[in-house]
Amino acid sequence: MRPQQRIYRSALIDSARWTSYNHRPGDIFVCASPKCGTTWMQTIVASLLWPDGNFPGAVIEIGPWFDARRIFDFDELSARLEAQTHRRFIKTHTPADGIPIFDTASYVVVARDGRDAFVSFVNHLTHMRDDLIERLNAQAMAQGINPVVKFGGDVHGFFERWIMDAPPLRHLATWWDLRGEPNVLFVHYNDLQADLEGEMRRVAAFLNIDIPAGRWPGVVERCTFERMRGDADKVGNFQRVFEGGAESFFFRGTKGRWREVLTEGELQRYQDRVEELLAPEAAHWLEHGSILTSLRP
Repeated sequence: MRPQQRIYRSALIDSARWTSYNHRPGDIFVCASPKCGTTWMQTIVASLLWPDGNFPGAVIEIGPWFDARRIFDFDELSARLEAQTHRRFIKTHTPADGIPIFDTASYVVVARDGRDAFVSFVNHLTHMRDDLIERLNAQAMAQGINPVVKFGGDVHGFFERWIMDAPPLRHLATWWDLRGEPNVLFVHYNDLQADLEGEMRRVAAFLNIDIPAGRWPGVVERCTFERMRGDADKVGNFQRVFEGGAESFFFRGTKGRWREVLTEGELQRYQDRVEELLAPEAAHWLEHGSILTSLRP
């Protein structure tokens, strides 16, 4: 086991909660920066664990966001996780140095081009419920933590704040040296879009889940963007977090929209941050994906 090395606290995340996590061998961690395919991978894992489609609840309730602040009651969440008798899967947005790494757990690390993640995050904050932001911010400010900044329509001003932290880049930077570990699997958003079944089979093999051949079409179809949006109630109750519910959360899922949004100067600022935070191989993978790229060191 590699112990937790750093505590991350924001208006949305408190990684100190990992001190309350009771590990079980076989636990699956879905690890991603926000808006990089976390919910998609949670749905994939659920579809693999229950190939008949009979999930024992909504996906984001079965596989909870363990270190989230105030969105879910932590005591209730912990009790629900402890009561599960099936193989568990857990969501986290915390970088690798902020969570414990167990040899007997599996870590599926999902990444996406940071520019695409930024545009998706703008939509995310645009539709987040005001009452939720107020609750998160009241708690954060009482503890001296920076509040959630509601998107007010100035995409360029928001980009300048976002790029200072550059969450997708920092998240990947903490995981990159672990890419050769046998219990760590890297999955790229672009690869899920290009070959969903192939990537799902790769995840299944990594998790040692054997899917009967006849089940595969249904297992994959449940994880298409169209099906997740159409059966959003099986994924989660998005209405309590987003105005417009699932229609707002499952926005487009496309790539390259940043070309219509960011200026040349902002794109250069992004590239400068990539060079500051990532090794060249990591930067190449983050932009392009890995179908044609080996991730082994």
